[in-house]
Amino acid sequence: MPLYEYTCADCGKTAEILVKSASDTPVCPHCGGRRLSKEFSTFAAKGLKADHVHTGPCCPCGKNSGGCGSH
Repeated sequence: MPLYEYTCADCGKTAEILVKSASDTPVCPHCGGRRLSKEFSTFAAKGLKADHVHTGPCCPCGKNSGGCGSH
């Protein structure tokens, strides 16, 4: 069963919803609305390669390079 992210046109909230089949109409878990639009998910995108990107310390010690084993 795929997990999709939807935004509700009625309440404006976003939710991840498990969809059993393509014929199922998802319902907003916040307000019960049925006017949902499927959002783009980076996890569902094919052909994208996720490289390891350092945006901060890579280990709990806070060291930015050299790895935790090299202190």
